[in-house]
Amino acid sequence: MFTDMVKHLSLFVIMALVIVFCAHKAHAEEIHFNNTKYILKYSVYNPECKGYMNEYFPENETPANWTQMVGIYYYADEKSPIKFAQQMDKNIESADNSVLIKFIENKKQDKAVISFLVNNTENGRNYFEYNIYKYEKHPDKGTMMLKFAQKYYCTTDSEITTVGNKVRDENDKYMEQLITSPIPPVIKKEINP
Repeated sequence: MFTDMVKHLSLFVIMALVIVFCAHKAHAEEIHFNNTKYILKYSVYNPECKGYMNEYFPENETPANWTQMVGIYYYADEKSPIKFAQQMDKNIESADNSVLIKFIENKKQDKAVISFLVNNTENGRNYFEYNIYKYEKHPDKGTMMLKFAQKYYCTTDSEITTVGNKVRDENDKYMEQLITSPIPPVIKKEINP
C-alpha cells in the first residue's frame, strides 16, 4: 500500500512538473507590454552578434506586416551596454532619416536607454518608426537589448505633427516602462516565416 502511494505521488509530481514546464514554455513565447500581448513570431541565431534575436508581434500582425513589436536581442561579444548604446546614439545622430529623442545612461548599473524616430517608406507609404532600446548586461556574458517599436503611417503634414506630438507626450512613459521591465530570457529557437 505504501509503495502504491509513493508511485501515485511520484506520478503526480512528474505530471505537475510537466504542466509547469509547458506553462513556462508557453509564457516565454508570449510577453505583455503596455496592455498588449505579443507573440514570438521571429527568432534566429545571428552569427554577427553570436546570439539569438527574438521578435514578438501582436496576434494579428506578422514580421512582414506590423505596426508594433517587441524585440529581445543577445550580443555575446558586447561587454559594455553603455558603450554599445553610445555607438547606437552616434549612428542615429549621423543618419539623415533619424532623430534622437532621449538618451539616458546609468553608469552605476551599466544600463542605458535610448529613444529615437526613423522616417522611412514601405510599399510607397511614408511612416515614422518610433523606437526605444534598453541595454543591460547579460547575467553570464555580453549584452542584452530590449526593444519596443511602433510604426505611424503619415500622408499629410497634419498627420506628421500629430505623430510628433503623440511620441513627445508618450516617450517618458514608454521609456519608464522599458527601464523598469526585466528583459526576458532569449529563446534559442529558429522561427523564420
